Amino acid sequence: MPVILGHESAGIVELVGEQVRYVQPGDHVITCLSVFCGHCDYCVTGRPYICKSSETAREENEPSRITQSGKNINQYYNLSAFAEQMLIHEHALVKIREDMPLDRAALIGCAVVTGFGAVIHTAQIEVGSTVAIIGCGGIGLAAINGAAIAGAGRIIAVDIKESKLELARQLGATDVINASEGDPVVQIKALTAGGVEYSFEALGLKATAEQAFRMLRPSGVATIIGMVPEGQMIEVDAVDLLDDRKLQGSNMGSNAFRVDMPRFVDFYLNGDLHLDQMIAKRIPIEQINDAFEEMKRGEFARSVIVFDH
Repeated sequence: MPVILGHESAGIVELVGEQVRYVQPGDHVITCLSVFCGHCDYCVTGRPYICKSSETAREENEPSRITQSGKNINQYYNLSAFAEQMLIHEHALVKIREDMPLDRAALIGCAVVTGFGAVIHTAQIEVGSTVAIIGCGGIGLAAINGAAIAGAGRIIAVDIKESKLELARQLGATDVINASEGDPVVQIKALTAGGVEYSFEALGLKATAEQAFRMLRPSGVATIIGMVPEGQMIEVDAVDLLDDRKLQGSNMGSNAFRVDMPRFVDFYLNGDLHLDQMIAKRIPIEQINDAFEEMKRGEFARSVIVFDH
């Protein structure tokens, strides 16, 4: 059931296959890596983000749907982006309001649903709770903004760049800690008289994942959003487990994106979700390698690729 989609990870449907029922040409949509089948054990028990079914993907022995000059073109996670058009399964997208700017909507498909979702779905923070977010890139900032919308009482942002910490304040952080000026665990425990109830790691590093666990108060929950390199082990002091502290992972914010993303669009249009501040630059596809280098240096939250015609 393929859908041809214009623009990057948010766009307008141009053409649909004969079995597609959910969308039609002209619909405004956001795509998502959490492609779901809708009837496996994970999907029917409320975990479509972890769907393991292969039926939404092309079989290995089937011919590729996309070729160029006689060569097959593969799609990362059967989705991919960085292109003017995408050919995807209808379960990889969600319809949104037509008054939502598509360059802002593109952020929702990955960074926002991952960071915001980790706060409200994976960790399920309570109103008034104390929260710490390590890493103020796109996902960390989305977690900060999501925690503010969810009613966290105190939101502590941790990073090593003052420019990102200032941006974190704009998106809802009540306190900021520069980790280059001292151990963030020590600073947070001093600031909170013992630790936070919820911590989120949004960098994907072994050291910061372990810090997220160590900065918890008893019965606290550390959620690892970042992708720690495969093969690396995260170590915790076993004694801390006796105080009911928990360490957990999160896959794409434990999302139900067909429900979540339209709500995030509403939050943006109502002035609560601050996507404008997250976009540092709008660039053409020709500058993508420069954008990757800037990302590695941690200079910006997000750059958005815009295709002009």
